Amino acid sequence: MMLETIRKKLLSLLALSVLLPTTALLAQPPAQDAVTLVDVRKIWDRAPHNAFTDLIRFQDRWYCVFREGDGHVSPHGRIRVIESADGKSWQSAALIERPGADLRDAKITVTPDGQLMLSGAAALPASATHRHQSLSWFSDDGRDWSEGFPVGDPDVWLWRVTWHGPRAYGIGYGTADSRGTLRLYQSEDGKSFQPLVADLRKNSFGNESSILFRKDDTAECLLRRDGAENSALLGTSKPPYREWNWRDLGVRVGGPHLIEIPDGRVLAAVRLYDGGARTSLCWLDTARATLTECLELPSGGDTSYAGLVWHDDHLWVSYYSGHEADASHATTSIYLAKVKVPLSDK
Repeated sequence: MMLETIRKKLLSLLALSVLLPTTALLAQPPAQDAVTLVDVRKIWDRAPHNAFTDLIRFQDRWYCVFREGDGHVSPHGRIRVIESADGKSWQSAALIERPGADLRDAKITVTPDGQLMLSGAAALPASATHRHQSLSWFSDDGRDWSEGFPVGDPDVWLWRVTWHGPRAYGIGYGTADSRGTLRLYQSEDGKSFQPLVADLRKNSFGNESSILFRKDDTAECLLRRDGAENSALLGTSKPPYREWNWRDLGVRVGGPHLIEIPDGRVLAAVRLYDGGARTSLCWLDTARATLTECLELPSGGDTSYAGLVWHDDHLWVSYYSGHEADASHATTSIYLAKVKVPLSDK
């Protein structure tokens, strides 16, 4: 009997010795260099479908832009501009519409002369001569906006514009009969864009993109692809940006956007598909051409298309998601996340 009691105690101690390390591991706090979510809040949900965001700070205020529509694709979409002094309380600053068009994929930048520049594309009805036309609008205060200037070529969707010095650059991707075209544009005023490279990659079905200019003037481009080859590409180019080297990242993404943080590292905000659609932040190693997820934001379903701003030692991320959809109200809403990114000493 005594031997049986001793055997049971030994088995109990052995089981405890196996369980304790696992429990301790799960209870460990995040590593000091981990990217962590400080706060996230819903900032807009007044339309049935609120989506495709961008974010900027201008004259000490926040501005977030996005599309309002009846669904992910609908005949009529409009661009909403909202503003905030503190990132918590938001109000509408402007609503931009175009008769007979679905305005999509709003992006916002500041021009070299200190104006806000809003860009997007008009999806046109099937009866129109062309299916898409890119546009740009301008404002001194975020509330009163100019008429839209048609930019680029019809049926070549100029998806995101990035200013570098006195010039704006953006990649347009072909739609309708132009599908498969990937064209690099440049502009000196944001109102007229000329092709710098007529076709960056033929038949790759590249589309959404984000260009980041580094301190040494190197351009890095994160490019989404759809089709038989659907993994993202990393493009690199030196001035004057006519020659590009493309490397396969081996990861499928949507809605890409890039930001260089103060220590020189690069973060990407993307939609990831493996294990379920979600909006995530990823480290982009441009030397090794790797994309590594570091923070999944509260998201799911119809989601992504982030805006990125570094402010007050934090990364601020606007994005949209349907993870809190209410069938009686909005199917997707606009969110603002505040993220802590410990900086490297290297």
